Amino acid sequence: MWLFTIYGHVSVASARTANGSLDPDTVMVRARCRDHLCRLQKRLSSLAAFPILATPERDYPFRFIVPKSVWATCLSDLALEQHWSNFKSEVAAFQGQAGREYVHALHDVWVRMARLEKAARRS
Repeated sequence: MWLFTIYGHVSVASARTANGSLDPDTVMVRARCRDHLCRLQKRLSSLAAFPILATPERDYPFRFIVPKSVWATCLSDLALEQHWSNFKSEVAAFQGQAGREYVHALHDVWVRMARLEKAARRS
């Protein structure tokens, strides 16, 4: 699952057990920018107890592993705080200059998804 929030972008995937099988009870919350995880932990205190792991050899170089039940509560909290009508503008206001590249990336995603919509209409 990809999640774009005013705090940043994360990719969430099932974590693995020690033997390499998928752990049905935990998820990895991964990010390309450490600040995105830090902002999320600052906003959601239930995540603060989980250390951010540096994984530079992986496609997402930062992550923490959290019980799925904790993550589900976090998603609910994020949904309940939604109070804007334009997400990209809200991110720009919230993050300011520090989030400029993230806002540009959001616009790029918006453009790509608009192209997908047009292609779907032609099908």
